[in-house]
Amino acid sequence: MTLRGCFVTGTDTGAGKTVLSAALCAAMRAEGVPVAAFKPVATGIGGPPEGDWPADHELLAQVTGASPADVCARTFEPPVSPHLAAQLAGTTIDVDDLVAAGSAAAARADVLVVEGVGGLLAPLSLEHSVRDLAVRLGLPLVIAARPGLGTINHALLTIEAARAADLDVRAVVLTPWPREPEVIHRSNLETIAQLGAVEVVTLAHVACVVEQLAQAGATLPWRAWLAAGA
Repeated sequence: MTLRGCFVTGTDTGAGKTVLSAALCAAMRAEGVPVAAFKPVATGIGGPPEGDWPADHELLAQVTGASPADVCARTFEPPVSPHLAAQLAGTTIDVDDLVAAGSAAAARADVLVVEGVGGLLAPLSLEHSVRDLAVRLGLPLVIAARPGLGTINHALLTIEAARAADLDVRAVVLTPWPREPEVIHRSNLETIAQLGAVEVVTLAHVACVVEQLAQAGATLPWRAWLAAGA
């Protein structure tokens, strides 16, 4: 089965993957595109919410009209890496199972948006990383990155790790983009674009409101990201 969609990864934990994924899904759904979201593994479930934001898979369920159980294959309570969360729970994470769950989610829509876990090399087990899952799903990659100091190194390392596995990197999204960007923010954007040979776009700060997420996502060139062989 050939999937159509994109795989959203981040330069690290907290780089904006969930907001970016939710904005993409909300924008597509607002334009009548049947879209499904897939979060292969979610950790830190059951802890205190981060402000107004629900858990990742709950937000993705909200913006796609699905149930959280349909969005996420595996959930764990401790806010740790997936492989450690599974170890603490006395279980393992099987990449084949995640691929099957992702394919099942894709079958419910025309487009699948996958939100990864942590960064691209975050371990799902001691044998497989998030990158291995991305390769198996075969979707083009969109990278969420912070706009400030340190982002150049993080973004270029992620691009390099992705291309080393022949992943198709479509764009880097700097988020949350400041309302009044400083010289460093503009320089970071231009430098990543030039040194990474990649499209770099921005996503502004957005509240946890479906309509606002859709409006923010509409500013992104997601149609080009979904195009075959772009």
